[in-house]
Amino acid sequence: MTDTDPQPTVRERGLAKMAEVYGFEFSDGPGAHFAVTADHLFADIWSRPALTVRDRRLLLLGALTAQGLFDIAGIQVGSALHNGELDEEQLREIALFLCHYVGWPAGTQLDTVVGQAVAQHRKKTGNQHR
Repeated sequence: MTDTDPQPTVRERGLAKMAEVYGFEFSDGPGAHFAVTADHLFADIWSRPALTVRDRRLLLLGALTAQGLFDIAGIQVGSALHNGELDEEQLREIALFLCHYVGWPAGTQLDTVVGQAVAQHRKKTGNQHR
């Protein structure tokens, strides 16, 4: 940017970070909930410099698995694969590791989610091998 280029707004920064995290473009959404998500969670929290997106995703996968929120974990796994942050072997290792800390059923369910996301990712990319 030059001195004459306008700085991006908080919303623009939030939408850009959302696109980086999930691997597809977001358009502005209605309501206070979307505003807080874009403006605070993504423009501020996900954009802090001390942790990478991958670091934050690892933490989020652990928290989601501990809470049994496997539908949302599936979104995170798919995004990690799409963005090249984690591969199948790493994701399966995360599931096995979490079995020991959040319970075998939860870790096993995450492993199932990983398998589904990997199959979907392979279908999209045409890569049928590890």
